[in-house]
Amino acid sequence: MTDAPLIAILDDEPEIRRLLSSALEEAGFRTVGFSRATEFEAALRRIQPDACLIDLGLPDRDGLALVHRLASESGTAIIIISGRAQVQDRVTGLELGADDYIIKPFEPAEVVARIRARLRKPQRESGPGRQQLRFAGWSADFDRYTLTSPEGAETPISHAEAEVLRLFLDNPRRLISRAQMLEALGGTAGESFDRAMDVRISRLRTKLGEDPKNPRLIKTIYGAGYIFLAELG
Repeated sequence: MTDAPLIAILDDEPEIRRLLSSALEEAGFRTVGFSRATEFEAALRRIQPDACLIDLGLPDRDGLALVHRLASESGTAIIIISGRAQVQDRVTGLELGADDYIIKPFEPAEVVARIRARLRKPQRESGPGRQQLRFAGWSADFDRYTLTSPEGAETPISHAEAEVLRLFLDNPRRLISRAQMLEALGGTAGESFDRAMDVRISRLRTKLGEDPKNPRLIKTIYGAGYIFLAELG
């Protein structure tokens, strides 16, 4: 059980924390719960959760600001669980770096399924415990969630950005449609997913030093999808 993925739950409602913990532990995960952002952030100095479930209506911190900081500084998967049901709320959460957005009330089984989908990581022949791939002079480390430039500069990437990059690296020089991205990455079809993909790809281009007017690695095929133009190696 000690090797089971650790899920951090940040929600100020005790009943919600108990419900999520029970469902996740029954499914084989370990859990740790927090009612306040300050407790959660302090714990992150000691633990490294594989995924975080974060409510936006926190008593001591803006939930969206917390999501944005966490996405910028770590590779943990982030799933927002919130009663805010408007499309713009979902779009904003995904744009700020969340991997998924679940609206309250929810079915615990759906939360478990979404977490499993987020933590699913393709295995390669790069050896046990290492997920490092090279392309066009760059190196992507999917264990440490970093990009290293040809000059040796290291840049962190979020879990959401890493998922998109991994999809591109698994399908070099092939057209990837939005429908294929939805199937591969999970989520809910609609404006919020499309906007989230646009933001993640834009951030990847920036971190890869791409010219937005003439990208060399991630090419947009308008009305069809994207093509990743670099080969591995």
